[in-house]
Amino acid sequence: MPIRRLSQTLVNQIAAGEVVERPASVVKELLENAFDAGASRVEIDLEGGGRDLVRIRDDGGGISRAELPLAVAAHATSKITELSDLDAIATMGFRGEALASIASVSRLRLASRTAESDEAWVLESAGDDCSEPSPTSGPQGTTVEVRTLFFNTPARRRFLKSERAEASRVSEVVRMLGLSRPGVAIQLRSDGRTLVDLPAEDDPTRRIAAVLGLDRDSDLLQIKGEAGDASDPSSLVSVWGLVGRPEDARPTARQQRFILNGRVIADRSLSHAVREAYRGLIEPGRHPVAAVFLEIDPHRVDVNVHPAKTEVRFREARPLFSLIKRSIESALSEADLVPSISLPSDAGPANPASPVRPGHTVHGGADDSELFGRPASPATGSGRAGGGGSGGSGGSGGSRRSFAPPPGGAWDGEVDMDAIRSRLSEPAESVARADTPLPRLLGSDDVMQVHQSFLVTQDEEGLIVIDQHALHERVMFEKLKARMATGPLESQRLAVPAGLEVDPLALAAIEDLRELLVDLGIEVEATGPRSAAVHAFPSLLFERKVDPVGFMEDLLERTAAGEFETADREAALSEVLDMMSCKAAVKAGDRLTPKEIAELLDLRREIDRSSNCPHGRPTHLRIPIAELERKFGRSTS
Repeated sequence: MPIRRLSQTLVNQIAAGEVVERPASVVKELLENAFDAGASRVEIDLEGGGRDLVRIRDDGGGISRAELPLAVAAHATSKITELSDLDAIATMGFRGEALASIASVSRLRLASRTAESDEAWVLESAGDDCSEPSPTSGPQGTTVEVRTLFFNTPARRRFLKSERAEASRVSEVVRMLGLSRPGVAIQLRSDGRTLVDLPAEDDPTRRIAAVLGLDRDSDLLQIKGEAGDASDPSSLVSVWGLVGRPEDARPTARQQRFILNGRVIADRSLSHAVREAYRGLIEPGRHPVAAVFLEIDPHRVDVNVHPAKTEVRFREARPLFSLIKRSIESALSEADLVPSISLPSDAGPANPASPVRPGHTVHGGADDSELFGRPASPATGSGRAGGGGSGGSGGSGGSRRSFAPPPGGAWDGEVDMDAIRSRLSEPAESVARADTPLPRLLGSDDVMQVHQSFLVTQDEEGLIVIDQHALHERVMFEKLKARMATGPLESQRLAVPAGLEVDPLALAAIEDLRELLVDLGIEVEATGPRSAAVHAFPSLLFERKVDPVGFMEDLLERTAAGEFETADREAALSEVLDMMSCKAAVKAGDRLTPKEIAELLDLRREIDRSSNCPHGRPTHLRIPIAELERKFGRSTS
């Protein structure tokens, strides 16, 4: 078959396959164009979920009559002029292909008027055909109508979902982009019904709460940070944003947004940074709520790596990862993370107290031998204790306060390093920040152990219930981690090697974990196609009577199943230390002496993140005094 030059229409339709997937893609491209045009208000109307009509009106700068034909021509743009401009992109659209691609697969009408013109001009196109501009009436700004999407590519039109599904996708895109421009009012209507109504906001926190579907008084934590050399402005990286509390984590990452220099992006490394900042505070499989705004010199990021412009490539990604992780960890460490619970509001007398049954042991932690001079209860499985993990989500405790807006007013998405540095120089106003991250317990000498599983005490705001296993697990996890930072754990050689039987895949995991096992003080070798022998084991696990065989079988099987990301040493280390802590911690059902209880409560102040066990479940729950007063009829509220 001979080589031939493709027609311009076919070229545009191929480009449309990369840029225009569905009505939501059209809305994204046109809404970004409105932002670039300086619009302060954008109205979007859909018919048939956008399959039949997408209309976007903005009050931006408009397009002159002479430039209207160029607006629908391929690779014609006002955003860049030469190759070097690609090294510092500061606008949303710059490829010059969006309108041309959309026009090639729809019936498009483009009307616009500039401030200098007395009349608007309109241009219409359908596939190959494009009219000359003609005069029309209309206000300053631009109106784009996209009708019968994919009318000339019916195969692609058949792949579109239902009207409701397509409208939902458009709604998601509008909310996502609306997060990056709090100062722009955006309204989305579908077949006359309002789906999204985002008024212009001077305070970005209000737009964040609206987009994330949260109440404006939601208890979010403010994060801020800066990295780089102050003498070299181009090296500075700044972060500001709002993140949710651990108990507000969601089943998916849809409530996690990243805005880089005013551009909404998706980046796995940034998501990983957020996830790592919450490690040990939320359960696996759940995702923090976060809106993270980043400012970086445009020369240090390449946004020209994908036609949809949602993916970027950083010249140096590691400093950005560390800055986000550090900023979130700082906000979390300064907040009181003990969740408050509300008692049922049903009328009638309270029922007699029913026995509190020990639940499953939520991953428990092992401290070193200094904590409690006696062994843990014998356990060969991954002892899970403690009922503290089920009832602590949500609630509005007395320690909750509304988040404070950042100074600086409305954001327009422009790269303003001076403004962001000024914002960062002011004191952080994180929510629920106390003089100390943990509530000060009162009457520690009178702590009660309930059903040999929970410790009950009080603080200034109410009743505190502590899961002894979960708290001990966190204590031991943090002590193990601190000890690992100074070198390998102390180990003890077994007089007789302990043999274990595992399948070949689990046996192969020994090599994947080899370096990590050395640091943990574990020496294990394969002795056959399905067998291995443990020659040395951490001393502290011996002291806590942890069975080497059960521990190693569990570790190797979980590694073989892919539960440990062995390529990420830090993540793998946390998982293994979590296992060690769980095996060695006191269990539900262990009776503690008053001295051991006092020691455990004292140690909680010496460690980080004592509000949650390493697996993310709470170690403490608070019942506010107001709740007790209400249930006992001492309050009418």
